[in-house]
Amino acid sequence: MTNVPSTFDVPESAAGQRLDAVVAALAGTSRSTAAAWCSAGYVTVGGAAVQKSARAVPGSRLTLTVPEEADPLRVIAEPVEGMGILLDDDDFVVIDKPVGVAAHPSPGWVGPTVVGALAAAGYRISTSGAPERVGIVHRLDVGTSGAMVVAKSEHAYTVLKQAFRDRTVDKQYHALVQGLPDPLEGTIEAPIGRHPAHDWKFAVLEDGRPSVTHYSVVEAFGKASLVKVRLETGRTHQIRVHFSALRHPCAGDLTYGADPRLAAELGLTRQWLHASRLAFEHPRSGERVEVESPFPMDLQYALDALATGTV
Repeated sequence: MTNVPSTFDVPESAAGQRLDAVVAALAGTSRSTAAAWCSAGYVTVGGAAVQKSARAVPGSRLTLTVPEEADPLRVIAEPVEGMGILLDDDDFVVIDKPVGVAAHPSPGWVGPTVVGALAAAGYRISTSGAPERVGIVHRLDVGTSGAMVVAKSEHAYTVLKQAFRDRTVDKQYHALVQGLPDPLEGTIEAPIGRHPAHDWKFAVLEDGRPSVTHYSVVEAFGKASLVKVRLETGRTHQIRVHFSALRHPCAGDLTYGADPRLAAELGLTRQWLHASRLAFEHPRSGERVEVESPFPMDLQYALDALATGTV
């Protein structure tokens, strides 16, 4: 994005839709980015800035002007210490994402990204998708570590993106949750939507999107339990929200109600949640691909502290 304005005519099909959704569709970006542009005054109609919640009027002309220095979507090539490569294929790369790294640039995020780290390492990834999300077929939260696949070829992007939509990708996580879930093995089926009071949080809501989490307890330590989790759906913060709703939040997850004292005792500065395994069909050969990621040092330290009874 540059200082040169882009203009878009609102189509009839967009009548009555929120402007942030319309801008996102017309500019080929995410809705959160479009909303940030509206809030910053970069989107105008007839010279007047428009609000993100305003309703689109067919035939009106939107003008989008984002100063280059203010563009939150610039991909900055920046090496990320500790980001390993679990599998490098002609069509995709599976990375071991460290905590504190976002999948791609977004408004309000100024830290490192997977896209930027791969660019710094000389990887050429798929150009499909929104410009800031090239190659990204799924995401992990900034505070979640583990296995994440990024498409390198256009073919892989299309096939893998569809595989995640069709829920044929086996996404396995491990989480350390407070207390002991009852039953020890089960399924959490509860709709998730944006928290009504906090834009940056999510919650179980009656009108939320269908969300299904399968879990089984691997080991119980008293104060906390290690659980293996398989996601059937992939909502933002799904595991964190579901276990919080059960009153067994992920240890260290202060956003969703974790005990800060236990977090301190375990040396946790983030939620104990790790994407430990990805399995999917190779986008070209169809063969099964399985990749595992070991627990990073901070999460292993917390487990060891519980296992040895020092906490």
